[in-house]
Amino acid sequence: MRKRAILALALLSAPPAVAAEALYTRLKTDHCKTLSEDQGGVSLSCPGLKGYPILYKEGDLRPSLFYGPLDPVYAEGAFESLAAFASVNDTVEWRIVNKEPVAAILRYFVSNTDPETGETPDRLKGQVLVISKVASPRDRRSCVIGLVDALANRSANDLARKIADEKAADFVCGRDKPEYEGEKGPLSSDFSSNLPSL
Repeated sequence: MRKRAILALALLSAPPAVAAEALYTRLKTDHCKTLSEDQGGVSLSCPGLKGYPILYKEGDLRPSLFYGPLDPVYAEGAFESLAAFASVNDTVEWRIVNKEPVAAILRYFVSNTDPETGETPDRLKGQVLVISKVASPRDRRSCVIGLVDALANRSANDLARKIADEKAADFVCGRDKPEYEGEKGPLSSDFSSNLPSL
């Protein structure tokens, strides 16, 4: 009984968890600065939040996005995306804790290929919410920390926010591995990652 009382007292005296807030920005690639471009793809610096730009890369019809003040080596060598062809929505949800962005959520539109025809019909299109850690002046790495199949999960947005709020602070890019949370349906896509060491 005494142990229960001590535990209850400790819980009551513990500082409350800081709730994350949401801010939204628009991602318009025609408003971005081209960093490099060749036949294989493009690298763009895009507006995000003040002091937290978005690095947009595209290679072989697959987008890869990183958020915040990245280390130059990381910005140059990192690429993460879905295995299937994909495009992205133009709304980024930033998760803010103590006035600092810690995670970003972006919807990917998946174009799965029909193995018989080689085409990407509407019936094979999926949607995946990709949750990323935002780089900061203290840790200049950004990476994907989790994924949610937006069509297979009824409360996909809430699940993505939960992943962002619970995992971003302690997730170590290059060490920890992102996974799908919730149900993963047949129209989602596998994830691939190539991150340089810092």
